[in-house]
Amino acid sequence: MSSSSLSSPFAAPSLDRRPAPANRPLRLPQLRRHRDLQGRRRPAASLRSSLDLRPEPPRRNALESLGCAAVFLALGFASASAAALSLPPVALASGSRAPAAVPREEGRTRDGAGDEERECGREDVAEEEEEEEEEEEEEDKELEEAFEKWKSKSYALTVPLRVVALRGSVPPPWIKEFVQSQGKRARLQLKLRESLDRIFSDVSTALAKGNVKPTSTAAADIVTVGNSWLDLAIKRGLIEPIEGAEEQDWFSGLNDRWKVHLCRNCEGATDTGGKVWAAPYRWGSMVIAYKKSKFKKLNMAPIEDWEDLWRPELAGRISMVDSPREVIGAVLKYMGASYNTDNIDSKVVGGKNAVRQNLVSLAKQVRLFDSTYYLKAFGVEDVWVAVGWSSDVLPVAKKMRNVAVVVPKSGASLWADLWAIPAASKIGSNQIGGRIRGPSPLIHQWIEFCLQSARALPFQQGVLPGAVPQALNSTIIEMPKELAKVNRPKLDTNLVAGAPPPHILNRCEFLEPLPDATVSDYEWLIRSMQTSRPGFIERLLHKMSVVMRVLQLRLHAKIS
Repeated sequence: MSSSSLSSPFAAPSLDRRPAPANRPLRLPQLRRHRDLQGRRRPAASLRSSLDLRPEPPRRNALESLGCAAVFLALGFASASAAALSLPPVALASGSRAPAAVPREEGRTRDGAGDEERECGREDVAEEEEEEEEEEEEEDKELEEAFEKWKSKSYALTVPLRVVALRGSVPPPWIKEFVQSQGKRARLQLKLRESLDRIFSDVSTALAKGNVKPTSTAAADIVTVGNSWLDLAIKRGLIEPIEGAEEQDWFSGLNDRWKVHLCRNCEGATDTGGKVWAAPYRWGSMVIAYKKSKFKKLNMAPIEDWEDLWRPELAGRISMVDSPREVIGAVLKYMGASYNTDNIDSKVVGGKNAVRQNLVSLAKQVRLFDSTYYLKAFGVEDVWVAVGWSSDVLPVAKKMRNVAVVVPKSGASLWADLWAIPAASKIGSNQIGGRIRGPSPLIHQWIEFCLQSARALPFQQGVLPGAVPQALNSTIIEMPKELAKVNRPKLDTNLVAGAPPPHILNRCEFLEPLPDATVSDYEWLIRSMQTSRPGFIERLLHKMSVVMRVLQLRLHAKIS
């Protein structure tokens, strides 16, 4: 640019008519509008007319400012010419007076290019969205496959249930059937004990010492307890109530006689407003077994009731369990009273003295009072009559010939095997793991399973002695026809499906806890009976003779 341009009397004010700062550069987008289609700069006069620049009178001290403005203006035009082909047109600011002179062809060309670019952009966006959708579908498919694979896996998480039961009281098929009903997550562990005394002793000893180990009976979730032991177990704190039993279907389905018998207070006494401490799964009664061949040979009438035990021809021919409740209870039934008589003097004719006389006379009739050997003496024919629990008598009687088993027609005592929860939760020990927090959550499922009507089949078939709790409803349970046709040794008995017939069952009763005064009367009666019994040496010799007879029979069986 020539020197005359530097001294031009024209000033270039900013487009918004405000003086520009000294360091404010000219904006290139505003200058790009002043080039023609070939990118050449217009003449200065045309530029001034386009921008509507008016000359101003020269100012005395503005020569330096005008020179700087001319230099910047020249540099701006030079830069604009270099970038003309690459930069898009930009409209002038709204405050500018110079209109945008853009040819139509150029506008149409650029609009068409913009449409193509926008169309390409839309296609790219659509392709990206489709790719994202495909990726999401693949991820969802992979997650679904992973979830199905996870569900098919078997994990070590199981729910344990430890049961300690009386041997011979739980039918073996129950174990498999229960596990199948609960699925693979249930892990049932069953241990058997030979007697109710053993179970009670194991729980009592472990809790008394506070030394409960994972394998001990006291650490089990549920154990068998005899109904005659229930009050003592509650009083000693050996078991705990079954929480929530009243809301369970298995409890609501029980007979009222069961509910009265199972609801106790903290002292073990029956209480309709008390808690539920146990659940039944098997029951039976006292029975009298006798040898039909001996009775027929001596032309004796068959035994039907308790009074037959006082026959003179049966003196020394009877064996009986040594339970005080059962022995004195038999005397009370013989005298027309109840097993659960709580005041003998006022409720029994003749009072304690009359009971004592009948008890002494029965002691002369009975050769052996022993819960362990009474059936062995019956088996070797030392005695002709055996009085005991049906759970003991029936299995032995089925192996013998010419034996009849009856429930006395005036009624008998009822026994029951119950499920109870050991009070292991009160022992602060880490040795029993999760059992310290309470019993297994499967206890209600186990009790419900044991009380289902389908569980009655082993008892109806005579595989195990006893009956299911539903049989206490005084209704005759008929044997299925397909099972009745099966050839089995038939036992001569008045029991129906393991239970007394209804007319006798109504006269039977569970043994209830006795008041302290009545317990004292029982102790006095037992002591008076022992004074009339044979001495210790004679009883010991008799037991030894019974054992020798059993060994001789076993040896004879092996030889033959």
